[in-house]
Amino acid sequence: MTAKKPVQRGAGLFGEAPEAKPASLPTWRANIDGGSRGNPGPASYGVVIRDPRGEMVARLKKYIGRTTNNVAEYYGLIAALDYAQSNNIRALRIESDSELMVKQMRGQYKVKSPDLKPLFERAKKMSQTFSTFRIEHVYREQNKEADALANEAMDEADGKSRAAVSPAEPRVARSETIKVRARFRSGILYPLEDVNLPDGAEVEILLRPAPKS
Repeated sequence: MTAKKPVQRGAGLFGEAPEAKPASLPTWRANIDGGSRGNPGPASYGVVIRDPRGEMVARLKKYIGRTTNNVAEYYGLIAALDYAQSNNIRALRIESDSELMVKQMRGQYKVKSPDLKPLFERAKKMSQTFSTFRIEHVYREQNKEADALANEAMDEADGKSRAAVSPAEPRVARSETIKVRARFRSGILYPLEDVNLPDGAEVEILLRPAPKS
C-alpha cells in the first residue's frame, strides 16, 4: 500500500502569485541633430532635453568646426549622453532624423567610416551605462527644435568669424600661439571658449587633474 503525500492546507486555492514586475524608470527624451554646410564644411549640433513630464530642461548647441553631417550627428548624440550621465539620468530615449546613425547604434548597419568608428564606439559604450536606453528614428519635421539649434550654432560661428577675420589679416595667424582652455569628457575635448583656428594649426595639450567635487 502506497502512503499518500500530505496535502498542504490551502494549497491551490489561489494559484501561484504572479511575479512582481520591477517598476519602470521615468524616461527622459533627447532630440538631437547635426548639420554641415558643404558636407564637409562648417558643422554643429543641437540637442533638446525633456524630462519625463515632457518639459524642456536643456537646449545644447555647439559649433564643432569643419566636418561632415554624420560626424556632427554623433557629436550631438555624445553631447546628449554626456548630459544624461552628468545629471544621473538612468532611462533615456534618443530621437534623431539620421537613419544611418540610428541603424548603426542598433546594430543594423556596420560602421565602415574611419571618421565615425571612434565616435560610434564612444557612444555605444556610453549608452550601455544606462538602465534603459533606446534610440529611434523620427522625421525631420519632428526634430525641428534640435535642427534649429544646430543652425543657430553655425550662424553664430559664421557671424563671429566674419566680424573677426578680414581678408588681409586672419584672426589667428599660423605663426601666432594662443592658449585656450578645454575640458576632456567621454573621449572628446570640448573647448571652453570660441576659437577659429586655421586648417593645419598645431595644438599642444596640457593635462591637469580634474578638480575634486
